[in-house]
Amino acid sequence: MSKVKKAFFCQQCGYESVKWVGQCPSCGQWNSFVEELIQKDNGKTKADWNSYDGEKKTNKTLTLNEVASGQEVRIVTHDVELNRVLGGGIVTGSIVLVAGEPGIGKSTLFLQIGLQLNNIRVLYVSGEESAQQIKMRAERIKGNNPDFYLLTETSTQTIFQEIKKLKPQLVIVDSIQTLQTPFIESSAGSISQIRESAGEFQRFAKETNTPVFLIGHITKDGNIAGPKILEHMVDTVLQFEGDRHYAYRILRTLKNRFGSTAELGIYEMNSDGMRAVTNPSEILITQKEEQLSGIAIAATLEGVRPLLIEVQALVTQSVYGTPQRTVSGFDLRRLQLLLAVLEKRGGFHFGVKDVFLNIAGGLKIEDPSIDLAVLCALLSSYEDVPLPQQICFAGEVGLSGEIRAVNRIDQRIAEAEKLGFEKIIVSRYNQKSISKQKFNIEVITMGRVEEVYSYLFN
Repeated sequence: MSKVKKAFFCQQCGYESVKWVGQCPSCGQWNSFVEELIQKDNGKTKADWNSYDGEKKTNKTLTLNEVASGQEVRIVTHDVELNRVLGGGIVTGSIVLVAGEPGIGKSTLFLQIGLQLNNIRVLYVSGEESAQQIKMRAERIKGNNPDFYLLTETSTQTIFQEIKKLKPQLVIVDSIQTLQTPFIESSAGSISQIRESAGEFQRFAKETNTPVFLIGHITKDGNIAGPKILEHMVDTVLQFEGDRHYAYRILRTLKNRFGSTAELGIYEMNSDGMRAVTNPSEILITQKEEQLSGIAIAATLEGVRPLLIEVQALVTQSVYGTPQRTVSGFDLRRLQLLLAVLEKRGGFHFGVKDVFLNIAGGLKIEDPSIDLAVLCALLSSYEDVPLPQQICFAGEVGLSGEIRAVNRIDQRIAEAEKLGFEKIIVSRYNQKSISKQKFNIEVITMGRVEEVYSYLFN
């Protein structure tokens, strides 16, 4: 009998060591090493993909000029949001990791995508649910792909045997943490198992030119479970976000070798699966009958998509010695910067006020063009005077109180016009970049925070 090989792995980054150490030399984490069985030589051989499509593949050294250039081939799905997030569709031969909270709808979304891909042979591998459970969910979801195949299995060797027989054009694995490879003796979900299983699927995807989706778990800290190397191995990393107690979900790109990493898709969970929300501005703006103070509408961008979102602010008298600063969906340090600008340039005494700020719809916004809307929402709540309903804002605020120009202002103005807004306040320095086409919305240009306050409240 061969000797069982053991090693110690860092649970944060996957670094391997022959003995236990207190601090990981790679990522610097303390007490993160665990012992795992990694290999027992029992004569098993890894899958050979040379005969998968009838031709033997050989690799040889080429100069860059010898490489044939051309665009990657993509499978365009019926889901316009997924196409946008992936950069135009599923790239053949790519491997995509999708992570999110339990119960958020990852399995539902990709089961739905597989059922809607007509004329594409799809293999759905489930290590978490039985075939009957998946059948019950499939009956609720719209879509009927006659070439949709289901396999409930956790052994990668058995999965690849079935793949060789079926030769699917798309493989969906739910989830990577449940798989076990016979080359590693540790339990499913361990660092070495996740790394080896993902490595086998990566090799399969690249050598057979078959796209693979790996659905993954996340930890209680919100990070993708498993070694960090898992994110480096795949071509695209998608994060599925949102509160499972609410209807809306956000699919965000964290890494994409074939497109932009600034894209997001928005879905609505309903009784028959996930519905792609093609005009998210309508759901991100609360429809209210009466005017309320502390609410401003910002024209922002997520990737190439213009969005109009609602900024909600509440300013109250502080009853404690230190005033509170609470934010949701916005950077706390950015809020403190804007409050300092209002204190210094406008003379407003926010130092004795509690300030609460919320971005409606559960979005997390990093676009600096939201500054002006945040500032106006704060002033509205401070004065307890509602802003006009048919006005929105797009501008970055500098430390000296100036309103700075933002990029792609035409798209922001066009989106505001499409949603029926009558006025938009932008930076004076955006005048040159505003095209000469006639907008039906009134574009108001201002250069200072004091001008905006005088316009809105005097």
